[in-house]
Amino acid sequence: MRIIYLADIHGDFDKLNDLLNETVADAYIISGDLIDIPFYSMNTSIRYHELQQYFHGLRRQMSREEMLIEDFVDELLEKPDISDDIQELGTQYQEYTIRARRVMQQKYRVLGSIISTKQRSQVFCLPGNYDMDLKYTALHENDLHLHWYTMENLRICGYGGVAIWTPGIPERYVVHAREKMKYFDRDNEMYRFFKAIDPQIIVTHQPAYGILDQVASGGPIGSTALRNYCEANPVIMCLTGHTHHQWGVKLIENTLYLNPSNFGEVTLISGDVAEGGFHYSIKVEDEQIQEIIFKKFFNGRIYDVAEFYIRNGKLIRQILDTARYRALEEIKNYDLKDIKESHIPEITLYNEIKKFYRAFQTQETEERLHTLEVITSLIEDKVHADIAMDVMGSVNFGLSVSDSDMDIVLYLRCGENRPQCEGICTGGSDMCSYLENAEEMIKEILKDKYNYHILDVVDLNRVEESIREKNYENETLQRFVFYRSICRPINYRVVAPIEDMLNKDIMFRKEIEGSLQAFFKIIAATSRHIGSFMKYEGRLSALGIKLPNWIREKVKLYLGELKGEHFSSP
Repeated sequence: MRIIYLADIHGDFDKLNDLLNETVADAYIISGDLIDIPFYSMNTSIRYHELQQYFHGLRRQMSREEMLIEDFVDELLEKPDISDDIQELGTQYQEYTIRARRVMQQKYRVLGSIISTKQRSQVFCLPGNYDMDLKYTALHENDLHLHWYTMENLRICGYGGVAIWTPGIPERYVVHAREKMKYFDRDNEMYRFFKAIDPQIIVTHQPAYGILDQVASGGPIGSTALRNYCEANPVIMCLTGHTHHQWGVKLIENTLYLNPSNFGEVTLISGDVAEGGFHYSIKVEDEQIQEIIFKKFFNGRIYDVAEFYIRNGKLIRQILDTARYRALEEIKNYDLKDIKESHIPEITLYNEIKKFYRAFQTQETEERLHTLEVITSLIEDKVHADIAMDVMGSVNFGLSVSDSDMDIVLYLRCGENRPQCEGICTGGSDMCSYLENAEEMIKEILKDKYNYHILDVVDLNRVEESIREKNYENETLQRFVFYRSICRPINYRVVAPIEDMLNKDIMFRKEIEGSLQAFFKIIAATSRHIGSFMKYEGRLSALGIKLPNWIREKVKLYLGELKGEHFSSP
């Protein structure tokens, strides 16, 4: 079973949508802070916050802090002797609260529409301190708060909210995780719920006391009841969030505690933006955690940052992407740069179309992606060589069916004193042994399952050398740029450092892409390429999905303003 775990989306729905389209998992767990502000306008949100602070102060002066602010205001406005100013401010606060509820529910409908596309995976959502209780929203069927589910004999249950008040969010609608700050506190709803369910995997927004729960303004803010429960019961994994800078993996008393940092971008008090995209991919087999990969999603790419696993009762960490790992440690942005990665118009248009189609990804596509991931892992273990793939065609677009072919590009690092790959090796005595072994393993696994074609083999050593030398004319580098601009990667961790090198000089990359513009025009005009788009439209139509006119126009533009007869009538 594969679980993808993330927290603190903070309204970054586009990024979540892209992650769902780019990944394959049995379950997605999203822990808290699904939205950012309860309005569409920041000015409205600021005004609401000001009113809330005013009545919070008044509530404290009148020793009514046990009341929700909304209840306090309602009661206040019923008094006959209040001033006109308070009457006006209170009425305004009531109106804003009603509007906040309406806007928040609209945002949850958008989020529900996004996660509904992942019909073949379970998606669980937990409310955080920026959320309303999800049972009153479009996400009620995905709500993990005070709910539990069984997957592969493991009980997964959740408890949302945090034990603090979050200014700017209506108190009336949030989950109130109230508890006494005592270590042996067991007299609260969360502890009693966990005790009744006896889960192996716990999901909360607030971390456990003393574990990944420090904040800059003070000491630990975690839940004592959660820490107490996990230490006294057989919990194999506790998934939390909330404290963005206290990310990581900890093994304490046989329980793994995970905090992935923020997935959505977060605006700091300083006005700076903290990049997000952080999440975990968790592999579970035989009721045990086999592997945890800390990942980062940015601009359509998924980077493997670090890997964690348990050996002989100890947690082992292997850093896979030192630059991104250290940047997060130092609370610095790495991928948010002044000069954004951009592409020539043909590539940008192609990827916009591809992104639309991937929203309707088939189960057949997900099974093929999983198979290719398994193949690269097996080859690396047996051959001890770097290998990655790019997939083209229907797998790339997410619309594979049972009889679809698979078009594959292989990336290898040819060994020293071996011929470097120029296209597919010619075979015989000149064949690179790495490629020979890789092809044998691919054939062994795929021969009875799929029709596949290895379209090209790219030597990563030669690509890296050409980038260092700024060799615009190198054909291997040109092919690499082409595939990486439009394809879908498998085992991207092998390719990521090289693409990072390439992206350090965006103008260099765009110059190479520019040399490919003529090639794009040629392939766009071929009958096979046109037929592929007609085939993809037909597959959507079979699912009852009509191709929107705006996508139809993009396809026509990409294919060179072809006449309408290439497409079915609206």
